[in-house]
Amino acid sequence: METEGHGRTYPPAGGSLVATTIPAVTYEEHTWVAADDGMTSRRQRAAGTGTYRSALTPRIAAIDPRLPGELAADAEEAAAVLARFDAYTIATLGQDAQTLGPMSAVLLRTESASSSEIENITVGVRQLALAELAESRSANARTVIGNVHAMEAALALAGRLDTDAILGMHRALLSTQRGWEQHAGQLREQLVWIGTRSPVTAQFVPPQHHLVPDALTDLTTFMAREDLPVIAQAAIAHAQFETIHPFVDGNGRTGRALVGGLLRGKEILRSTIAPVSAGLLRDPDGYFAALTAYRTGDIAPIIARFSEASRYAATSGTTLVDALLEQVQMSREQLGRVRPQSHAWSVLPHLVSNPVVNSRLLKQRLGVNDVAVQRALSTLTERGVLRESTGQSRNRVWVHQGILEVLEDYATAIRRA
Repeated sequence: METEGHGRTYPPAGGSLVATTIPAVTYEEHTWVAADDGMTSRRQRAAGTGTYRSALTPRIAAIDPRLPGELAADAEEAAAVLARFDAYTIATLGQDAQTLGPMSAVLLRTESASSSEIENITVGVRQLALAELAESRSANARTVIGNVHAMEAALALAGRLDTDAILGMHRALLSTQRGWEQHAGQLREQLVWIGTRSPVTAQFVPPQHHLVPDALTDLTTFMAREDLPVIAQAAIAHAQFETIHPFVDGNGRTGRALVGGLLRGKEILRSTIAPVSAGLLRDPDGYFAALTAYRTGDIAPIIARFSEASRYAATSGTTLVDALLEQVQMSREQLGRVRPQSHAWSVLPHLVSNPVVNSRLLKQRLGVNDVAVQRALSTLTERGVLRESTGQSRNRVWVHQGILEVLEDYATAIRRA
């Protein structure tokens, strides 16, 4: 028997399935009675009432996921490619330290947007930029901003990825989702399921809520190990997290933020973040199929998907960094002989992460007064670096069209793949 990954086939080492499997999810039976909510018919309630099976996640803290040589090499290569991307970004911006922070921020935002889009939470680059200014009415944009906050929390807590850290990521994630405040940072105390209106007909029913705390403790013990290939460890940890499904909402996005935290904690990505979710977004069906395979004990597909996604993240991330830096350099040329003391020069790096700006944001970022900000905006507009896009006297915003187009092209390229 052979286990298939992303276009490659991995025969088990020594002809044994032990090499690519871990204990499978088992199940326990329960009875569900559909409630009469006044909106469902008697027939629908009858169809939603009956026996269902909820998952019992295996303990993975001490597993020995021995991988076939090719799959192990693939995972190690992917980790090395990510590390080279991190080093390249530092080297490329080494002479331009001011741009490193904003570049990391835009990569983080790209990862967050891609992670949300996997769950069909789609938002345009411009709307996301406006949401950063609190100028967007898009609910999806606010959701993605919540995902950005979760990723920031994951990176900040990368040194201690315990249950409290996971709760902190989830709290940050739901901070901008109206109506979900009571669930933010709280483990679920109810049954959840994937698909349909009843666990009886659901595609998958995660563990009963009282089993979640112990399952998370086992998971975080696994993540703390230092004897595993990091990409394989991240893939297994993510799949286990999604199987536990510890929250009422936001499990997928929190689980992908957890991967970012793990890559930072294991020092694969020391200074920036790679848009791994953009790689997963290229084949969401394959990603979800790999999660399903994981529950049968087959770890090869999810490791293969994460290895492929990591390579795509590094390759496309490098192209994105180069394209954005080129825009910054072109803008510097447009400023030409503007005096070095002008605050217009200080604005340029911030346009990488915020291609849409207003005076309030720049006051905050630069720490200067209104007069200085308005002079900088006037200079940047006169030189063609920015254009004012509202035509209003109040609530004005300025756009760097070149950077906006680079980010939009990147997002479009992912969807086309």
